[in-house]
Amino acid sequence: MKAFQQLQYRFAAHLRDPRKPAPRGMAPRRMRLYADLYYNNVEGFLSSAFPVLRRIMADARWHALARDFCRRHRPQDPLFRRIAREFLDYLEQERGRKKGDGPFLAELAHYEWVELALAGDPRELADAPADPRGDLLDGVPVLSPLAWPLTYSFAVHRIAPGFLPVKPEPKPVHLVAWRNRADEVKFMEGNDVTARLLQLMAQRPAQGRALLARIARELKHPEPELVIGQGAAILKGLAARDIVLGARIPKIRKGNRR
Repeated sequence: MKAFQQLQYRFAAHLRDPRKPAPRGMAPRRMRLYADLYYNNVEGFLSSAFPVLRRIMADARWHALARDFCRRHRPQDPLFRRIAREFLDYLEQERGRKKGDGPFLAELAHYEWVELALAGDPRELADAPADPRGDLLDGVPVLSPLAWPLTYSFAVHRIAPGFLPVKPEPKPVHLVAWRNRADEVKFMEGNDVTARLLQLMAQRPAQGRALLARIARELKHPEPELVIGQGAAILKGLAARDIVLGARIPKIRKGNRR
């Protein structure tokens, strides 16, 4: 490694962890300034990206978490605005469970990150071909590319300083996060049928009636038409929220050329 590269690596290592030696010849006061600027920028971004996580943690524990992230994690994305995804990777893959961590820590961070990810997604709903007036039962409902079905062990959407669960919920918590046509990111809690319907739509588009009939079979429901009727109301509600964009527009087949 060339001398200037060694200097760069040592400089960066000291910024991430001021306990490591600074490059030779650098004034200590100047290095403290650089290290403080680096940490304050990263910590400030994390605080704004994960406001609930910051609010439920005491100052000392929060700063210990942020410092550990700076020291241990090696970002793979050069864009500063994507540091929230890097922090999530650190929590899920590197940090491990520490004494005093809430058992919901990684799930809460993921829930908060989803809002940032959807807000910054460059895709537009206008680009998705769908007929908003189409039949969602006899047609093929189109799931918005900006709608994410989510399932957690903890009720992450309710976590606050006054609600810090120590055990998972008895049943999985199903949420939907989406960005609507007004570019607003929304969240909604759903039941098992809604979650399964969204999952099926995301996996393999099919006629709405067929999807609901499959769910009825999976539930072993004695009255499948009742499930289909309730599912029709669910589809209508999803369409009203821009989670479902309408029905697929049939492709026009060109006649055979002679």
